[in-house]
Amino acid sequence: MNQWIDILDVNDIPRLGARVVRHESLAIAVFRNAEDEIFALEDRCPHKGGPLSQGIVHGRKVTCPLHGWNIELEGGCAVAPDVGCAREFPIRIEDGRVWLDLAAVTREAA
Repeated sequence: MNQWIDILDVNDIPRLGARVVRHESLAIAVFRNAEDEIFALEDRCPHKGGPLSQGIVHGRKVTCPLHGWNIELEGGCAVAPDVGCAREFPIRIEDGRVWLDLAAVTREAA
């Protein structure tokens, strides 16, 4: 069962950037690309745990600021030859607001 919560306004996320929202000890990076698409991933690179929210957004990817891994914003997986995935979270946009499925966040944390 979904449990949608309103987390922030789309305009609070810079184009080609991210904002971090927290749920308990989990940091979730909410990204906005140049086409105004919004994505949500755990703010942790699958390589060494770097803060993806501080990376460079390009197209539908973000480059980790620590070691340059490219992570797909849709799905959260590293681009080959690198392997591993950051957790992706379901979001929806309604009236300019970003909503996060908290049930999916807590379900995946278990």
